[in-house]
Amino acid sequence: MAVLHSTTMQRHGAFDKVFIGITGFLVVVGFFLFASASLSVLAEGTESVASIAFSQILLGLGGGLLAFSLAAHVPYRMYRVVAPYIFGAGVLGLFLVFVPGLGFEANGARRWVALFGVSVQPAEFAKLASIVFLAWYYSVYYRKMNNVFVALGGVGITLVCVGVPLVLQPDIGTLTIITAIAGAVLVAAGVRWRYLLAAFGVVAVALLLIVAMRPYVLERVTTFLNPLSADVRDEGYQIRQSLIAVGSGGWFGKGYGQGVQKFGYLPEATSDSVFSVASEELGFVGAVGIIALFIAFAFRGLRIAMHARDRFGALLVTGVVILIVVQSFLNIGSMLAVLPLTGEPLVFMSHGGSSLFFALLAVGVVTNVSRYARKSI
Repeated sequence: MAVLHSTTMQRHGAFDKVFIGITGFLVVVGFFLFASASLSVLAEGTESVASIAFSQILLGLGGGLLAFSLAAHVPYRMYRVVAPYIFGAGVLGLFLVFVPGLGFEANGARRWVALFGVSVQPAEFAKLASIVFLAWYYSVYYRKMNNVFVALGGVGITLVCVGVPLVLQPDIGTLTIITAIAGAVLVAAGVRWRYLLAAFGVVAVALLLIVAMRPYVLERVTTFLNPLSADVRDEGYQIRQSLIAVGSGGWFGKGYGQGVQKFGYLPEATSDSVFSVASEELGFVGAVGIIALFIAFAFRGLRIAMHARDRFGALLVTGVVILIVVQSFLNIGSMLAVLPLTGEPLVFMSHGGSSLFFALLAVGVVTNVSRYARKSI
């Protein structure tokens, strides 16, 4: 990537309004989809609507917009100074879920901590912390990329440090996303292809070991390959119900708020299955529109990376864009039965205050990088 050269920071002044606009569309669409999907919670009475509204609207949206504004105005080069400490805090947060009285288990996984009566998922911060660390490492050691140990050292440190607690939780979805981020940063940093192939081989072996340690991963892949053979209580049921929702939407959908599958059929209608709700109510056209927004987000974000003033900024933006786009398409792909279920939320749209907060924080960082672009984008 030709952009990756360190230069003196000078304020360019203007934020990338196109990127902010695309993000704004995603957030607005997400708000209305979440509101519609939440009708299922109201009807079933399985969870307090006030509780999820507080988490999503006040903490996720309100707190996230505040974080976005702050990150957009704090010079991104400041993160480079404290990057190892940010990463250390992210790894520590992953281990906090195992502290008695602080971490708690839900749906067979231990991924949350309770802080002041609010559940927080430390993995969301760990994703962003990993990006900051990788961007720092490959901007500091870029002159030594001819050495295979240096070239792959940053990725190795990242995946080992976050991989251990994530496998123990277990949260293979987050580990998959961080691995994708690491791969994208390696490519953007200009690491040699033979080193990339070596890294791919190591990751493949590690994946086989994880499957051996966590058989549920293999069960999800098996369910993905043949969902009709799975018992209705497992992931196969969710895939089938999701496909029913998507197929019943037709070209233009049943109308906003008029979906049926979210009422007792679709598991996790406000989180994992929110794209299925959107497909049923907005139809093929609406679903394609959502996908197009994420594609536009990716193209504009990578354009910002290409025009970033220095290597650190370019890698930082690349990591954030890959995080949001890969996570979103993992969710969409699983709802369309073209990828195995991962349990990862659809960014900006699924229920999850932590996810929305850190997504908006990450977008704020990208926006700040755009402010220092080498030339008009």
